[in-house]
Amino acid sequence: MASIIGKTIKGQTYYYLREVARVGGKPKVVSQRYLGKAVDIEAAIDGATVVPDRTRHLAFGDVAAVWTMLERLRVAEIIDEVVGARRADAAASVGTYIALAALNRVCDPCSKLAFVEWWRKTACDRWLGMPAASLDHRRFWEAMDQITEADLQQIERRIVAATVESFGVDLSGLVLDMTNFATYIDSGNDRAPIAQRGHAKQKRDDLRIVGLGLVVSVDGGIPLVSHAYPGNLPDVTQFKAMVDELVARFEMLAGHGRELTLVFDAGQNSADNFELFENQDLPLHFVGSLPPSEHPDLLAVAKTRYRHVDSQRFPGLAAFETTKDVFGVNRRIVVTHSKNLHDKQSRGFDQTLAKARKQLSAVAARLARGQTRKPKENVEAEIAAILKPRWLSRVISTQLSGDTPAELRLRFRTNPKAREDLEEEIFGKRILVTDKPKSLAPIAGIVADYRSQEEAEADFRQMKDPKVASFSPMFHYTDQKIRVHVLYCVLALTVARLMVREADRHGMHMSVRELLGSLAGIQETVLLYQGERGRPRARRMLTEQDRTQQHLYDLFGLSAYAPAQP
Repeated sequence: MASIIGKTIKGQTYYYLREVARVGGKPKVVSQRYLGKAVDIEAAIDGATVVPDRTRHLAFGDVAAVWTMLERLRVAEIIDEVVGARRADAAASVGTYIALAALNRVCDPCSKLAFVEWWRKTACDRWLGMPAASLDHRRFWEAMDQITEADLQQIERRIVAATVESFGVDLSGLVLDMTNFATYIDSGNDRAPIAQRGHAKQKRDDLRIVGLGLVVSVDGGIPLVSHAYPGNLPDVTQFKAMVDELVARFEMLAGHGRELTLVFDAGQNSADNFELFENQDLPLHFVGSLPPSEHPDLLAVAKTRYRHVDSQRFPGLAAFETTKDVFGVNRRIVVTHSKNLHDKQSRGFDQTLAKARKQLSAVAARLARGQTRKPKENVEAEIAAILKPRWLSRVISTQLSGDTPAELRLRFRTNPKAREDLEEEIFGKRILVTDKPKSLAPIAGIVADYRSQEEAEADFRQMKDPKVASFSPMFHYTDQKIRVHVLYCVLALTVARLMVREADRHGMHMSVRELLGSLAGIQETVLLYQGERGRPRARRMLTEQDRTQQHLYDLFGLSAYAPAQP
């Protein structure tokens, strides 16, 4: 539906022809043409043509806000100071290309080959003055080639220092976690040993993967340490390297009396990793967890030992405290029981149980009809695969009789008492382990520390979002370029999380997608007037903004990049 709207700027009213349509079920401005002031419209009616010949809409709000953050972090400057100056005939510095790669990763991730096409749809060239020819994919590759592995570490250290200093990030709570990303690198490629087949967390066991560890702040989930490693190495083997880098990076801060706490999950547990915290010079406390199945004595403690933790902060959570020998050292242990977690695990197990019974029934029916040629050991393997999900073998018992395929018969039953015992013993319980004394952290503090893992998990989910601040697509096939790719992807995540943190502090509670989507709604309209000869004359202006967009416009200082108003 088309309508004429007025926009008042410095006391003058300018009119636009706007068309609104529903996109994805929501009203959205799909076209907006500048008509001019009232006198212009009157002149047009009288025959003097002032209406533009054509218009273009360019991305402005999201790219300008991200570029503001990159400048505030001094990204391009830091990279250029570390890497050094390029040849005089280079189109731009290495730092500028990496900053542009991070910009694209935040706003609209694409390959370097598609970068120019994306660039032409943005208003960036107006304030950066880089022609499309200087953004060919080969120019990016040449810039990436200039960065060594030693440079990467130095660059990240300096950018993180700038992040903490500029945005006042609280470092008292830190979370360490690891994941991996699937690649499409050919099996015969021997130039990328960092990409290996391993336990793929995206369930793509057919692809080579790259591991990535992050240490992020509880304050906003800001990445502080990143560590790329071969995808076939277990996460637990990378823990020491990350802790060593963390200590080296923040030893000065810790030396000023700050209490730092590192939180990690049970996947990082090993005697060597726990031994790191026995070093009296290490400026870190830790909060971790233990696999419940390995500590039946703690699970068997009577309900009467549990006490409510904090009904306001943690409703439905009870816990008790004790000590236990863990990897040769007596540790403080907190065992918690969450009613919410209990209910979720119970419902989930019921679904798993129902699925297993259905599969076993299908196997039993097939055997009863004599419709199998599988030998007994193959059928046993099939049954074992059905019962592989945790806890099923405790609740379901099976009996396979017969020797030849035609004689095989399957009987199974569900043990209700075993189901009840399982629920009573395990569901809803976590075992937390820490070196923090009671004087430093009560039980509620330990629980809060452990639950802060959500910050790292949210960061990894964000990096696997294909639309914004994404690790994929990645079209690089050598170790060196993959590591540089990790640098600007983590940098993109840093910028996105800082933007959300800034908005949150100003009362706008939004996800990364919501924030960038709202900013993307602030577009730049280019009005083109073709004269009798020569290039068309251009007039630029921003689209109308709603209240949230206006707040974000002011928060990120977008007026510095806005075109001059008519």
